[in-house]
Amino acid sequence: MSSSLSEFAQDVLAGLARSGQRELPSKYLYDDLGSALFEAITRLPEYGLTRADERLLRVHSPEIAAAMPPGAIVAELGSGSGRKTVSILDSLRARTGHKPRYYAIDLSTAALNTCARELASCAAVIPIEAAYLDGIARVAAGRDGSQPLLVLFLGSTIGNFDLSRATEFLSALRSHLSPGDALLLGADLVKPIPQMLLAYDDPTGVTAAFNRNILGRINRELGADFDLTAYEHEARYHEPVRRIEMYLRARSRQHVSIPNPGLRITIEAGETIWTESSHKFLLSDLDSIAHDSGFRPVSRWIDSEWPFAENLWSAGE
Repeated sequence: MSSSLSEFAQDVLAGLARSGQRELPSKYLYDDLGSALFEAITRLPEYGLTRADERLLRVHSPEIAAAMPPGAIVAELGSGSGRKTVSILDSLRARTGHKPRYYAIDLSTAALNTCARELASCAAVIPIEAAYLDGIARVAAGRDGSQPLLVLFLGSTIGNFDLSRATEFLSALRSHLSPGDALLLGADLVKPIPQMLLAYDDPTGVTAAFNRNILGRINRELGADFDLTAYEHEARYHEPVRRIEMYLRARSRQHVSIPNPGLRITIEAGETIWTESSHKFLLSDLDSIAHDSGFRPVSRWIDSEWPFAENLWSAGE
């Protein structure tokens, strides 16, 4: 594969030129437009995950802040606008009397700009435009060794990984942390299948627009000629692995040209492109992941309206 191609172009080539199930990495759903559409999804009545996350953070942020040593700094993976994080930052500030340092890590420039503007009153915001592990490596390398670090990974973003990859990712994250550091991990729990499916296929069509935008991004950035109207959004639940899967299904035969990386493909009517997975967890899954990735569970809070768990783990010795 040519080294002159961007990572995005390489991943599109690898995912769409493959035999069998075509797929695109879910991280590419979140360009500036995709991030804005996802922010709209979080406000839909069918998508209770974000509100559950926010309720737990609002109620339990004093306990989370109290569990950290004074002077703790905060880094959030996939910060977005930072809306949910305000309660934790406010609790840390109330405990010490000064604004905590907050590293917002995200791939979206627009989301980071919004975050820096909206959270300036409650934290010293340092935006980092980077992938999760690259961003946390920069935070860890730049901090005073005596400063404890609280890493936030909220909104059940961990659900984008299957169990083995979640453990692998969190083990890599743990390698950048020191004893005394902590991870606050949000995780969506298994619930009735119709309720889960509706959260990923809302009747308003916002999730469908979010999903199709990945093809729009390929058009904009790689010069492709996808007809977005020729693909319908589809959400399925794969029960054996407790996973919601999102696809784009071609309504008719499509001939697509992607000049960069020089790819021409034919997508048959009914053929799908897999764009995202969202795993739902049992509490026992979370305990296993913590143990296997080098963390020690400290506290857990579960929302009563929408089954969702906020998990506070410490970085072990």
